Amino acid sequence: MGESGDDPTRYVNAKARKNYAGNAPVTKRSGKWKMVSRRLARNRLLADASFLWANSALSTSPGARRYYDQLRARGKTHNQASRALANRLVGILHGCLRRRCLYDDAVASPQPLNEAA
Repeated sequence: MGESGDDPTRYVNAKARKNYAGNAPVTKRSGKWKMVSRRLARNRLLADASFLWANSALSTSPGARRYYDQLRARGKTHNQASRALANRLVGILHGCLRRRCLYDDAVASPQPLNEAA
């Protein structure tokens, strides 16, 4: 929080906050090829903190675990899936700051209808 700031007007949108955190992927295209890589220009402290945040959320948040498992099932490596989860959590943080509300796992990661029991 200290690295990204808690001012809800500092970033225009969630994408700007994700880019500053360094979790948003960079897509390069030219003709027939496309490459997606990690962002090198970033706030390293914030990137490291969000990566640790994502890894700790795996054991405490059922929604985060479900999202991570879906990414792993699609063939993503642990680091890729953790970065994607960190990116998602930074976006959720942006929404919470913007709306001035507390995080709720049930709202942030609702359980799909086919898994509800």
